[in-house]
Amino acid sequence: MIDLRSDTVTRPTPAMLEAMMQAPVGDDVLGDDPTIQRLQAVAAERAGKQAGLFFPSGTQSNLGALMAHCDRGDEYLVGQLAHTYKYEGGGAAVLGSIQPQPIEHAVDGTLPLEKLKAAVKVKGNPHFANTRLLALENTFGGKVIPQDYVRQATDWAHSIGLSTHLDGARVFNASVASGLPLKALCETFDSVSICFSKGLGTPVGSVLVGSQALIDRAYRWRKVLGGGMRQGGILAAACLFALDHNVERLAQDHANAGRLAAGLQSLQGVRSVSHSTNMVMVDFEPSVCAGLFAEFEAQDILVLGAYDGPTRLVTHMDVSEADVDRVVSVAKAYLSRR
Repeated sequence: MIDLRSDTVTRPTPAMLEAMMQAPVGDDVLGDDPTIQRLQAVAAERAGKQAGLFFPSGTQSNLGALMAHCDRGDEYLVGQLAHTYKYEGGGAAVLGSIQPQPIEHAVDGTLPLEKLKAAVKVKGNPHFANTRLLALENTFGGKVIPQDYVRQATDWAHSIGLSTHLDGARVFNASVASGLPLKALCETFDSVSICFSKGLGTPVGSVLVGSQALIDRAYRWRKVLGGGMRQGGILAAACLFALDHNVERLAQDHANAGRLAAGLQSLQGVRSVSHSTNMVMVDFEPSVCAGLFAEFEAQDILVLGAYDGPTRLVTHMDVSEADVDRVVSVAKAYLSRR
Protein backbone atom coordinates (compact mmCIF):
# COMPACT_ATOMS: atom_id res chain seq x y z
CA MET A 1 0.00 0.00 0.00
CA ILE A 2 1.27 3.45 -0.96
CA ASP A 3 -0.59 6.07 1.04
CA LEU A 4 -0.34 9.63 -0.29
CA ARG A 5 -3.36 11.02 1.54
CA SER A 6 -1.37 12.82 4.24
CA ASP A 7 1.78 12.68 6.33
CA THR A 8 -0.46 11.82 9.30
CA VAL A 9 -0.75 8.18 8.17
CA THR A 10 2.76 7.12 9.18
CA ARG A 11 3.25 4.26 11.61
CA PRO A 12 5.88 3.98 14.33
CA THR A 13 9.04 2.18 13.33
CA PRO A 14 10.26 -0.79 15.38
CA ALA A 15 12.93 1.46 16.93
CA MET A 16 10.31 4.03 17.94
CA LEU A 17 8.09 1.31 19.39
CA GLU A 18 11.04 0.02 21.41
CA ALA A 19 11.67 3.52 22.80
CA MET A 20 8.00 3.74 23.76
CA MET A 21 8.11 0.37 25.50
CA GLN A 22 11.20 1.35 27.50
CA ALA A 23 9.94 4.80 28.55
CA PRO A 24 9.83 5.54 32.29
CA VAL A 25 6.35 6.76 33.16
CA GLY A 26 4.36 8.25 36.02
CA ASP A 27 1.02 9.99 36.32
CA ASP A 28 1.14 13.19 34.30
CA VAL A 29 -2.07 14.56 35.82
CA LEU A 30 -0.22 14.42 39.14
CA GLY A 31 2.81 15.96 37.46
CA ASP A 32 5.25 13.10 37.81
CA ASP A 33 5.65 11.47 34.40
CA PRO A 34 9.39 11.92 33.76
CA THR A 35 9.24 11.28 30.01
CA ILE A 36 6.56 13.91 29.45
CA GLN A 37 8.52 16.33 31.62
CA ARG A 38 11.62 15.72 29.55
CA LEU A 39 9.76 16.18 26.24
CA GLN A 40 8.23 19.44 27.42
CA ALA A 41 11.61 20.76 28.53
CA VAL A 42 13.41 19.68 25.34
CA ALA A 43 10.73 21.12 23.05
CA ALA A 44 10.69 24.42 24.92
CA GLU A 45 14.49 24.69 24.86
CA ARG A 46 14.73 23.98 21.13
CA ALA A 47 11.98 26.51 20.41
CA GLY A 48 13.61 29.13 22.63
CA LYS A 49 10.67 29.31 25.05
CA GLN A 50 10.37 29.04 28.83
CA ALA A 51 8.03 26.08 29.10
CA GLY A 52 6.10 23.43 27.20
CA LEU A 53 2.91 21.41 27.64
CA PHE A 54 2.15 18.04 26.02
CA PHE A 55 -1.24 17.67 24.33
CA PRO A 56 -2.84 14.61 22.70
CA SER A 57 -3.44 16.47 19.42
CA GLY A 58 -2.58 19.59 17.48
CA THR A 59 -6.22 20.63 17.46
CA GLN A 60 -6.34 20.57 21.26
CA SER A 61 -2.96 22.28 21.54
CA ASN A 62 -4.11 25.12 19.29
CA LEU A 63 -7.38 25.47 21.20
CA GLY A 64 -5.59 25.45 24.54
CA ALA A 65 -3.37 28.25 23.26
CA LEU A 66 -6.29 30.33 21.99
CA MET A 67 -8.09 29.95 25.31
CA ALA A 68 -4.93 30.86 27.24
CA HIS A 69 -4.48 34.03 25.19
CA CYS A 70 -8.11 35.13 24.94
CA ASP A 71 -11.06 35.64 27.26
CA ARG A 72 -14.75 35.20 26.45
CA GLY A 73 -15.80 37.83 23.94
CA ASP A 74 -12.28 38.36 22.56
CA GLU A 75 -11.39 37.65 18.94
CA TYR A 76 -8.38 36.40 17.05
CA LEU A 77 -7.24 37.25 13.53
CA VAL A 78 -6.75 34.14 11.42
CA GLY A 79 -6.57 33.05 7.78
CA GLN A 80 -9.77 32.10 5.97
CA LEU A 81 -8.20 28.73 5.13
CA ALA A 82 -6.15 28.33 8.29
CA HIS A 83 -6.47 25.06 10.17
CA THR A 84 -7.54 26.66 13.47
CA TYR A 85 -10.41 28.40 11.68
CA LYS A 86 -11.60 25.96 9.00
CA TYR A 87 -10.57 22.48 10.09
CA GLU A 88 -10.82 22.34 13.89
CA GLY A 89 -14.58 22.15 14.33
CA GLY A 90 -15.07 25.76 15.33
CA GLY A 91 -13.61 24.96 18.73
CA ALA A 92 -12.52 28.52 19.48
CA ALA A 93 -16.10 29.77 19.14
CA VAL A 94 -17.90 26.70 20.47
CA LEU A 95 -15.72 25.91 23.48
CA GLY A 96 -13.73 29.10 24.05
CA SER A 97 -16.36 31.78 23.30
CA ILE A 98 -13.66 33.37 21.15
CA GLN A 99 -14.68 35.05 17.91
CA PRO A 100 -12.52 34.25 14.88
CA GLN A 101 -12.00 37.09 12.41
CA PRO A 102 -11.03 35.31 9.18
CA ILE A 103 -8.77 37.11 6.71
CA GLU A 104 -8.51 36.23 3.01
CA HIS A 105 -5.10 34.85 2.07
CA ALA A 106 -2.81 36.22 -0.59
CA VAL A 107 -1.72 33.77 -3.28
CA ASP A 108 1.43 32.88 -1.34
CA GLY A 109 -0.57 32.04 1.80
CA THR A 110 0.27 35.19 3.72
CA LEU A 111 -2.34 37.44 5.32
CA PRO A 112 -1.86 40.92 3.80
CA LEU A 113 -1.00 43.45 6.48
CA GLU A 114 -3.49 45.98 5.15
CA LYS A 115 -6.28 43.43 5.61
CA LEU A 116 -5.10 42.58 9.11
CA LYS A 117 -4.96 46.24 10.06
CA ALA A 118 -8.46 46.86 8.69
CA ALA A 119 -9.86 43.97 10.74
CA VAL A 120 -8.68 45.19 14.15
CA LYS A 121 -11.59 46.43 16.26
CA VAL A 122 -11.63 49.74 18.13
CA LYS A 123 -10.53 49.14 21.71
CA GLY A 124 -13.07 49.82 24.42
CA ASN A 125 -16.04 50.03 22.05
CA PRO A 126 -18.77 47.77 23.48
CA HIS A 127 -20.14 47.07 20.00
CA PHE A 128 -17.10 44.99 19.09
CA ALA A 129 -15.23 41.94 20.25
CA ASN A 130 -11.80 42.72 21.66
CA THR A 131 -9.09 41.93 19.12
CA ARG A 132 -6.54 40.03 21.20
CA LEU A 133 -4.46 37.65 19.08
CA LEU A 134 -2.92 37.04 15.65
CA ALA A 135 -2.67 33.36 14.68
CA LEU A 136 -0.45 32.34 11.75
CA GLU A 137 0.87 29.21 10.07
CA ASN A 138 4.34 28.94 8.59
CA THR A 139 3.49 26.49 5.83
CA PHE A 140 0.47 26.81 3.56
CA GLY A 141 -0.32 24.00 1.15
CA GLY A 142 3.26 22.89 1.68
CA LYS A 143 4.68 26.31 0.80
CA VAL A 144 6.92 27.87 3.43
CA ILE A 145 5.68 31.32 4.42
CA PRO A 146 8.59 33.78 4.05
CA GLN A 147 10.21 34.50 7.40
CA ASP A 148 10.50 38.19 6.52
CA TYR A 149 6.71 38.36 6.27
CA VAL A 150 6.27 36.45 9.54
CA ARG A 151 8.51 38.90 11.38
CA GLN A 152 6.77 41.90 9.81
CA ALA A 153 3.32 40.60 10.75
CA THR A 154 4.22 39.64 14.30
CA ASP A 155 6.13 42.88 14.88
CA TRP A 156 3.03 44.79 13.78
CA ALA A 157 0.79 42.69 16.06
CA HIS A 158 3.01 43.27 19.07
CA SER A 159 3.22 46.99 18.31
CA ILE A 160 -0.54 47.36 18.81
CA GLY A 161 -0.72 45.07 21.84
CA LEU A 162 -1.77 41.80 20.22
CA SER A 163 -0.33 38.44 21.20
CA THR A 164 0.83 36.00 18.53
CA HIS A 165 0.39 32.24 18.07
CA LEU A 166 1.93 29.91 15.51
CA ASP A 167 0.12 26.75 14.45
CA GLY A 168 3.35 24.89 13.75
CA ALA A 169 1.72 21.81 12.27
CA ARG A 170 4.67 21.36 9.89
CA VAL A 171 7.20 23.66 11.48
CA PHE A 172 9.93 21.05 11.08
CA ASN A 173 9.28 20.87 7.33
CA ALA A 174 9.61 24.66 7.26
CA SER A 175 12.86 24.42 9.20
CA VAL A 176 14.41 21.82 6.91
CA ALA A 177 13.24 23.57 3.73
CA SER A 178 14.37 27.05 4.81
CA GLY A 179 17.54 26.03 6.62
CA LEU A 180 16.41 28.02 9.66
CA PRO A 181 16.55 26.39 13.11
CA LEU A 182 13.34 25.81 15.05
CA LYS A 183 14.24 28.59 17.48
CA ALA A 184 14.42 31.15 14.66
CA LEU A 185 11.01 30.15 13.31
CA CYS A 186 9.44 30.41 16.78
CA GLU A 187 11.25 33.54 17.94
CA THR A 188 8.59 36.14 17.13
CA PHE A 189 5.62 34.18 18.52
CA ASP A 190 4.29 34.22 22.07
CA SER A 191 3.15 30.61 21.70
CA VAL A 192 3.76 27.81 19.22
CA SER A 193 1.98 24.49 18.77
CA ILE A 194 4.56 21.94 17.61
CA CYS A 195 3.03 18.84 16.02
CA PHE A 196 4.84 15.49 16.08
CA SER A 197 2.24 13.27 14.40
CA LYS A 198 2.75 14.47 10.82
CA GLY A 199 6.14 14.38 9.12
CA LEU A 200 7.98 13.16 12.21
CA GLY A 201 6.12 9.86 12.23
CA THR A 202 4.85 9.68 15.80
CA PRO A 203 1.39 8.22 16.44
CA VAL A 204 0.14 11.02 18.72
CA GLY A 205 1.12 14.32 20.21
CA SER A 206 1.80 18.05 20.07
CA VAL A 207 3.66 20.32 22.47
CA LEU A 208 2.56 23.89 23.13
CA VAL A 209 5.49 26.16 24.02
CA GLY A 210 5.54 29.69 25.38
CA SER A 211 6.17 31.69 28.52
CA GLN A 212 5.68 30.00 31.88
CA ALA A 213 2.65 32.21 32.57
CA LEU A 214 1.02 31.29 29.26
CA ILE A 215 1.67 27.57 29.79
CA ASP A 216 0.23 27.78 33.30
CA ARG A 217 -3.03 29.12 31.84
CA ALA A 218 -3.01 26.51 29.08
CA TYR A 219 -2.48 23.77 31.68
CA ARG A 220 -5.86 24.51 33.23
CA TRP A 221 -7.59 24.57 29.85
CA ARG A 222 -5.97 21.27 28.87
CA LYS A 223 -7.62 19.73 31.93
CA VAL A 224 -10.98 21.27 31.04
CA LEU A 225 -10.67 20.01 27.46
CA GLY A 226 -9.95 16.46 28.60
CA GLY A 227 -6.30 16.47 27.62
CA GLY A 228 -4.85 15.31 30.92
CA MET A 229 -3.30 11.85 30.53
CA ARG A 230 -1.89 9.41 33.04
CA GLN A 231 1.05 7.31 31.80
CA GLY A 232 1.38 9.48 28.70
CA GLY A 233 5.14 9.12 28.73
CA ILE A 234 4.68 6.13 26.42
CA LEU A 235 3.50 8.62 23.80
CA ALA A 236 5.98 11.34 24.70
CA ALA A 237 8.83 8.84 24.18
CA ALA A 238 7.84 8.58 20.52
CA CYS A 239 8.11 12.36 20.19
CA LEU A 240 11.56 12.40 21.80
CA PHE A 241 12.68 9.62 19.47
CA ALA A 242 11.39 11.61 16.50
CA LEU A 243 13.30 14.72 17.57
CA ASP A 244 16.52 12.72 17.63
CA HIS A 245 16.03 10.68 14.45
CA ASN A 246 13.31 12.00 12.13
CA VAL A 247 13.85 15.73 11.64
CA GLU A 248 16.78 15.84 9.20
CA ARG A 249 15.30 13.00 7.15
CA LEU A 250 12.40 15.26 6.15
CA ALA A 251 14.71 16.41 3.36
CA GLN A 252 14.16 13.00 1.75
CA ASP A 253 10.38 13.53 1.80
CA HIS A 254 10.89 16.89 0.11
CA ALA A 255 13.13 15.29 -2.52
CA ASN A 256 10.55 12.56 -3.13
CA ALA A 257 7.86 15.18 -3.62
CA GLY A 258 10.04 16.86 -6.23
CA ARG A 259 10.60 13.51 -7.95
CA LEU A 260 6.87 12.81 -7.97
CA ALA A 261 6.07 16.24 -9.38
CA ALA A 262 8.68 15.85 -12.12
CA GLY A 263 7.32 12.44 -13.07
CA LEU A 264 3.72 13.63 -13.37
CA GLN A 265 4.51 16.98 -15.00
CA SER A 266 4.35 15.99 -18.67
CA LEU A 267 1.75 13.21 -18.56
CA GLN A 268 -1.29 13.36 -20.78
CA GLY A 269 -4.33 14.47 -18.77
CA VAL A 270 -2.29 16.54 -16.30
CA ARG A 271 -3.04 20.26 -16.53
CA SER A 272 -0.57 21.53 -13.95
CA VAL A 273 1.77 20.32 -11.21
CA SER A 274 3.46 22.20 -8.38
CA HIS A 275 5.27 21.08 -5.29
CA SER A 276 6.61 22.55 -2.06
CA THR A 277 8.25 20.70 0.84
CA ASN A 278 6.49 17.31 0.97
CA MET A 279 3.31 18.23 -0.92
CA VAL A 280 2.51 17.90 -4.62
CA MET A 281 -0.54 19.63 -6.08
CA VAL A 282 -1.74 17.99 -9.32
CA ASP A 283 -4.58 19.37 -11.41
CA PHE A 284 -5.89 16.50 -13.53
CA GLU A 285 -8.23 16.95 -16.48
CA PRO A 286 -11.75 16.36 -15.11
CA SER A 287 -12.38 13.70 -17.74
CA VAL A 288 -9.62 11.44 -16.40
CA CYS A 289 -10.23 11.82 -12.66
CA ALA A 290 -12.78 9.07 -12.00
CA GLY A 291 -10.89 6.43 -13.96
CA LEU A 292 -7.45 7.41 -12.69
CA PHE A 293 -8.52 7.49 -9.05
CA ALA A 294 -10.16 4.07 -9.48
CA GLU A 295 -6.94 2.76 -11.03
CA PHE A 296 -4.92 4.10 -8.11
CA GLU A 297 -7.25 2.33 -5.70
CA ALA A 298 -7.01 -0.93 -7.66
CA GLN A 299 -3.22 -0.67 -7.50
CA ASP A 300 -3.22 -0.07 -3.70
CA ILE A 301 -2.34 3.62 -4.05
CA LEU A 302 -4.38 5.79 -1.71
CA VAL A 303 -5.09 9.42 -2.66
CA LEU A 304 -7.69 11.98 -1.68
CA GLY A 305 -8.72 12.65 -5.26
CA ALA A 306 -10.19 16.04 -6.13
CA TYR A 307 -12.52 16.40 -9.08
CA ASP A 308 -12.82 20.19 -9.09
CA GLY A 309 -9.28 21.36 -8.35
CA PRO A 310 -5.78 20.15 -7.51
CA THR A 311 -5.31 16.78 -5.86
CA ARG A 312 -2.86 16.93 -2.95
CA LEU A 313 -0.30 14.12 -2.82
CA VAL A 314 1.81 14.01 0.34
CA THR A 315 5.13 12.21 0.73
CA HIS A 316 6.34 11.01 4.13
CA MET A 317 8.65 8.53 5.81
CA ASP A 318 6.56 5.54 4.70
CA VAL A 319 6.81 6.53 1.01
CA SER A 320 10.07 5.55 -0.67
CA GLU A 321 11.67 6.70 -3.91
CA ALA A 322 10.59 3.38 -5.44
CA ASP A 323 7.02 4.04 -4.31
CA VAL A 324 7.11 7.42 -6.04
CA ASP A 325 8.29 5.80 -9.26
CA ARG A 326 5.49 3.24 -9.04
CA VAL A 327 2.85 5.96 -8.65
CA VAL A 328 4.20 7.74 -11.73
CA SER A 329 4.29 4.45 -13.65
CA VAL A 330 0.67 3.61 -12.78
CA ALA A 331 -0.51 7.10 -13.73
CA LYS A 332 1.46 7.07 -16.98
CA ALA A 333 0.17 3.63 -17.97
CA TYR A 334 -3.46 4.55 -17.33
CA LEU A 335 -3.33 7.99 -18.95
CA SER A 336 -1.52 6.71 -22.05
CA ARG A 337 -4.36 4.22 -22.67
CA ARG A 338 -6.98 6.96 -22.93
